[in-house]
Amino acid sequence: MSTRDIWAVVPIKELDGAKQRLAPMLTPAQRRALIEVMMSEVLEAITTTSSLAGVMVVTLDPQATALASRLGARVVTDGARDGHTGSVTAGLRLLAREGRAGMLTLPADIPAVTSQEISLVVGAHLPGPSFTISPAHDHKGSNTVICSPPDAVPLRFGDNSYFPHLDAAQRCGIEPTVIHQPGIAMDIDHPVDLALFLALPQSVGTRTRALLEEMNVPKLLADGGI
Repeated sequence: MSTRDIWAVVPIKELDGAKQRLAPMLTPAQRRALIEVMMSEVLEAITTTSSLAGVMVVTLDPQATALASRLGARVVTDGARDGHTGSVTAGLRLLAREGRAGMLTLPADIPAVTSQEISLVVGAHLPGPSFTISPAHDHKGSNTVICSPPDAVPLRFGDNSYFPHLDAAQRCGIEPTVIHQPGIAMDIDHPVDLALFLALPQSVGTRTRALLEEMNVPKLLADGGI
């Protein structure tokens, strides 16, 4: 166990119907296959990160539950249907009640993330009360956040959460630590994100990239002018 006692919280909503914004390019079966492989790469990266004390997955999805359990993560269902913010908030409140020192959260759709990147973000995190953030590539999303204690800063995720989170930390009297990591930054929500991911050196060797190539996504993107 990490002496810093930082736990990861990963919210995973039910996989059926996931990634609707990719519907113009991918069929429902392809979107399901994509979220499955992205989720597995994220969970494998985070459960092998030695700088974390543990991993909590907030979900009601049977496949996500089975994978998380197989990888040694703790599965929690409270808040799992309350959206991304609600799921993370339920997890951090549980950690706060247990007296944990800190909470790290990241989404399940950043398949280029590595355990090394996660450790670098944890290593940049200051003693509490503290707040660390690693933003999305467009500086809109908050792809990884660490709070010490877990409820140090009120969190609200969404398409434009990065700067509001910086403001929220400062309102709590905490100067946020910002650290950029290319794998963490590359979440996949829109067709243009697929093109950006495929252009990312960190995507080479991922199962997500292999799946997208198998689906002929690079050609579809080129034909669509993306």
